[in-house]
Parts: sequence; C-alpha cells; structure tokens
Amino acid sequence: MIIQTNSKDIDTERDLTPEERHILQKLFCWRAIAESMEEFREKTKLALETGWNNSGPVRETANLKLVIRQLEEEVRQRLKDNKT
Repeated sequence: MIIQTNSKDIDTERDLTPEERHILQKLFCWRAIAESMEEFREKTKLALETGWNNSGPVRETANLKLVIRQLEEEVRQRLKDNKT
C-alpha cells in the first residue's frame, strides 16, 4: 500500500517494518471512529507502547511519524467536517 504524505510517499511494504504495519492497521480503524484528536493520539500512544501481540514498544521511525501525522490530519478533517 502506498500512503501519500505531504513530504513523500510511503510504501508500507518496503518502508515500514511488520510491527509498524500492525500499528497502522489499528490506527486506520481509529482514524474512522475517534471522537477527538486527543482520543486518536491516546490510541496511537497505546498502540506504540503495546506493540505487536503485546511484544513491547515499537519505535516511531521517521516514516511511521510521517504516516501518523497524515492520519492525524485526516482525523482532524473528518472531525471538522462532522461539525458543519
């Protein structure tokens, strides 16, 4: 999967580890249902701390940070659109 961010495209297969892809699967769901940016950020923090199958923390690499920031922007836009 290719994720387009403002600064570069991220190929999840090539640019992210399996653990990072697992985190993103969780965040894709939360992107759609989080009721606030705070809730999305809490879920992001929890996912990074818990890791893959409770394997422990996942380090937030530069590529993962870019994707998370993109997802945050999408959450922000969805919440804004829902208010109007």
